[in-house]
Amino acid sequence: MLAVDAIEKAKSGHPGAPMGLADIAFLVWDEYLRFDPAAPQWQGRDRFVLSCGHASMLQYALLHLWGYDVSMDDIKAFRQWDSITPGHPEVGMTPGVEVTTGPLGQGVANSVGMALAAKMLSARVAVDSDSFNPMSQRVFALCSDGDLMEGVSYEAASMAGHWQLDNLVWLYDDNKITIDGSVELAFSEDVSKRFEAMGWFVQSVDGHDADSIREKLDTAVSKTGAPSLIICRTHIGLGSPNKVDSSKSHGSPLGTDEVALTRQGFNWPSTEFYVPDDVGAYFQQAVTRKKNQHVQWQADFARWRDDNPAQAKTYDAHWSGELAEDFWAELVEAAPAAGATRKTSQSVLNRAVDMLPTLVGGSADLTGSNGSSIPDSAIVGSPTYSGQDFSYAGRMMHYGIREHAMGSVANGMLLHGGFRPFTATFLIFSDYMRPSIRLASLSHLPNIFIFTHDSVFLGEDGPTHQPIEHHWALRMIPNLTYFRPADGVEVAMSWAWTMNSSKTPAALGLTRQGLPAIQRGENFDPKQVWRGGYVVSDINDADVTLVGTGSELHLCVDAAAILASDGIRARVVSMPSVDLFEEQTADYVESVLPTHIPVVTVEAGVTGPWRAYTGRNGLAIGIDRFGASAPAGILAEKFGLTGPQVAHSVRASLQGSR
Repeated sequence: MLAVDAIEKAKSGHPGAPMGLADIAFLVWDEYLRFDPAAPQWQGRDRFVLSCGHASMLQYALLHLWGYDVSMDDIKAFRQWDSITPGHPEVGMTPGVEVTTGPLGQGVANSVGMALAAKMLSARVAVDSDSFNPMSQRVFALCSDGDLMEGVSYEAASMAGHWQLDNLVWLYDDNKITIDGSVELAFSEDVSKRFEAMGWFVQSVDGHDADSIREKLDTAVSKTGAPSLIICRTHIGLGSPNKVDSSKSHGSPLGTDEVALTRQGFNWPSTEFYVPDDVGAYFQQAVTRKKNQHVQWQADFARWRDDNPAQAKTYDAHWSGELAEDFWAELVEAAPAAGATRKTSQSVLNRAVDMLPTLVGGSADLTGSNGSSIPDSAIVGSPTYSGQDFSYAGRMMHYGIREHAMGSVANGMLLHGGFRPFTATFLIFSDYMRPSIRLASLSHLPNIFIFTHDSVFLGEDGPTHQPIEHHWALRMIPNLTYFRPADGVEVAMSWAWTMNSSKTPAALGLTRQGLPAIQRGENFDPKQVWRGGYVVSDINDADVTLVGTGSELHLCVDAAAILASDGIRARVVSMPSVDLFEEQTADYVESVLPTHIPVVTVEAGVTGPWRAYTGRNGLAIGIDRFGASAPAGILAEKFGLTGPQVAHSVRASLQGSR
């Protein structure tokens, strides 16, 4: 009833799912979930994911009753400005919320990453099966019909089955209702058979029979070699006499009259936000039980540390993730000055994995093309899987052709903690990952997204594979830092910034084609890359500033030399990260892009957003159409992206403005 009252007060929300899931959620939290409300970041806790994030008031009510720092006033402020109880759960906003959920399917996909991270850490620190293991936690996720209809859940479930994540339990709220009505309007598959085919252990249960739920959970948590799905037949809006088993209880308050009837059916007082004394007393005792579990864990952990110093050192390294102060210099040293930036990135990655043991990752079936391999590493997976030499202690991950879940699983690993994952695919397929990228940004997860083949210059594969709008599509996501490095130094420093980030995800746009090294002054400080934009070559009394990114920076350098022979003085600016440049002081921006000097931008992509730098009538050289299938050299000529063509365009623009 706390959920019903909060939704009614807000005049907004989803009462049906909290009412239908209350029996399951209470039992999981009370008897199976290991946590301590006074220590919500305890590393040894179990993880709970509410993938059906629209049922958020169920989670907030549980957090309040279990003694987390969620007050009754917070419950009453549900869905209001500046409250810690938003419409859908947001990690970092509400104590005890592990995952930002709402876009259906994302939460369960995150739970796969959390379970995988626990398995991988366990493989690194566990002594033997009979000894205390600080990473023995489990992951429980509540999911809905909508979650399982989303493609990302299928991708993630397939991974979980392949990886044999037996520390993962999904509880499926099979209430047969969606917003439009019965699920039968659009969903008729046999969920049980689908999951069994993916290697899951599947059980079915009456979602309102506590003894049966307990029996199935006991079986699930003791199952080895496979993740578990418990299909819970529930009734949405249970207790509402007129809206039970109806889409009317899904996304709107029950209404004053229906709430009154629901109270009568439950024999519940008419007082809003009422918690009976015996319920409060029960939770106080239960919280003590949970805290005692934590105390016991701490005692076992202390003994384990004393008895296993090598494993304890590994454990600490994974949770600290510390880097040497000058680590960036090693990355610069490792980076070839010239070449395809995807290959340069591989060289930098090879050095980075030696420096940071928490760095793990892989590609969506494009390892060689993306430059995302980890040499001499075992492939992540279950050691009992037949046919391959897998190990949870490995660092190299093969995601298959599952870009969306790849991003979500990596997010889940970060949410669990202990690892810095990276993912890799072609930039064009960032479209398949966009929800995961956006949630990483919203959740302040420092994910590392490697995107190669970043322009039309990938060549003959044609417009289906050639990014055009993608550079700016990524730049426009708040709290995502997008890098488009031009040579080895910028690749290394982009990686360094990314590895050092704790709250901001980063994406690297890298080339298929080879690039020349950029010549800079003797006093160049590589840390200038971290300012997002900097002057590559300056000149007194300049007529124009040429701004290039990535593979087009060397075109600006070439064009400046050609223009000089015509008596046109051109400055050259590299802008590897527009996002970081926008964070600089006004004085610094003015020093790089003086307002009295015309600006011309050059990037193989859409030009519209560059008008913020060139002015409405300025020159932004790029591509405002889809690409074409042809060799890269032909494409460069056809799209006007050669040094001489850039120089010609700049010359014509300057003459036209005089």
